[in-house]
Amino acid sequence: MVTQAQILQWLQAFASEIEQNKTYLTELDAAIGDADHGINMDRGFKKAIAQLPNVADKDIGSILKTVSMTLISSIGGASGPLYGTWFLRASAVVVLKQQLTKQELLQLLQAGLDGVLQRGKAQLGDKTMIDVLSPAVAAFRQAVEENQSTVEAMQQAVVAAQKGLEETIPMQAKKGRASYLGERSVGHQDPGGTSAYLMLKSLLEVLQSSGE
Repeated sequence: MVTQAQILQWLQAFASEIEQNKTYLTELDAAIGDADHGINMDRGFKKAIAQLPNVADKDIGSILKTVSMTLISSIGGASGPLYGTWFLRASAVVVLKQQLTKQELLQLLQAGLDGVLQRGKAQLGDKTMIDVLSPAVAAFRQAVEENQSTVEAMQQAVVAAQKGLEETIPMQAKKGRASYLGERSVGHQDPGGTSAYLMLKSLLEVLQSSGE
């Protein structure tokens, strides 16, 4: 089971990953975007973390919805709406839950992915966070179907996410500011995909540290 306390730890761990990689994310974005992904994500997640004490005794759905609302209101560009939608859709499938089975965690991850797909209208191969999230969810689903543990399933998801992230480098961007560069977007790792990878990696690390 993934507990409410672990979800709180994950959000704090993800925010720390963003802070530590703020410059790196911004450098990636400088190559093919607005050079603000790391700065915007760091600002948004600092504000989201500041809200967590107000919902520390709430259910997982309420916690994720609070994060969503904070991100939407405080992150500029595409990242706010996309990450806000990810957390909003994820929150909707875990309403009133204090802990999650691996099947429920799969529902959370799938709902977040579905939300980003609908909001961003991106597909696999467009050089976006979808190229990280989609294979990760598919790998998690397969592991759950094979009755692997939550940690094992998350490990498979992160391996798939890392592979997907690396595969964004030779892609030509089809969405967002990067798409304006055409062939010049080739050879650069997608910044949104990078932050999505950090999101999944930080969840795995929290689950591993607690022996889930």
